[in-house]
Amino acid sequence: MTFTTLIDAASLQAILGDPGIVVLDCRFDLSNPEGGLRAYLAGHIPGARFADLNKDLSAPVNSDSGRHPLPDPQVLAAALERLGIGDQTQVIAYDEVNGSFAARAWWLLRWLGHGPVAVLDGGLKAWIAAGGSLQSGDDKALPAENLSAVRFTPRADASAVVGTEQVASLLSDPRQVLVDARLPERFTGVVEPIDAVAGHIPGALNHPFTRNLQQDGRFLKAPELRRLWEERLKGQPPRHVVAMCGSGVTACHNLLSLEVAGLSGAKLYAGSWSEWIRDPTRPTASGAEQPSEHKM
Repeated sequence: MTFTTLIDAASLQAILGDPGIVVLDCRFDLSNPEGGLRAYLAGHIPGARFADLNKDLSAPVNSDSGRHPLPDPQVLAAALERLGIGDQTQVIAYDEVNGSFAARAWWLLRWLGHGPVAVLDGGLKAWIAAGGSLQSGDDKALPAENLSAVRFTPRADASAVVGTEQVASLLSDPRQVLVDARLPERFTGVVEPIDAVAGHIPGALNHPFTRNLQQDGRFLKAPELRRLWEERLKGQPPRHVVAMCGSGVTACHNLLSLEVAGLSGAKLYAGSWSEWIRDPTRPTASGAEQPSEHKM
């Protein structure tokens, strides 16, 4: 069986250790970049390999980019090969913060044309609750002599990504819906713990990624997700949706939830708020979103 969106802990237990399965530990702490690796070394799902948000799942920051630029497809493909991921590998990604970092790995693999990739629903907490064991230490990436046996062919989908200039050009297009995944206090500008400017892009809608989840941290069931998204989008098709957040990470959680809901076709504004505010002439807004038929 191939998993392409979510996998529950029991299903992962049933396939863990099988040839062709690679589990990625994507834990990360924005306020402590080495915290994810330390947590991984202290205890992880047996056989899991560590994928670092900054080093593996993002390109280096530059003067024009947001905080987590998309990696170059060839560079990312090489990193995936070192982690043992080839064209046919079933990848399972997990973290311990509601899937927000694991969803980034999921989206990147999908962006490169890789179908068999899923997020562990409920993350490490669900794994432990289901009786899953933990392993400490480091499961090394593949040694150089074994790399020739693994090939990952990147087929990046340029249409899945929207750049800052394209977002700016779409501000006056009523058919487009810009959806911001940040928590309400950051969206409104009441609190901004990370970026230099508070607020949001004018016309954006706020759909916090936590809205996709049940109280136990697992995703809502597909029918409920579909109901919430259709209510939020007010008849606009998912192909007109552009997902964003602070730096293009939790936006992937919304993209995953849309996929679970059967609403495929939304795009990622990879630079997101942290790239938008690089240019002080770009418009910003604060407070709650204004009710309007014109959303972007």
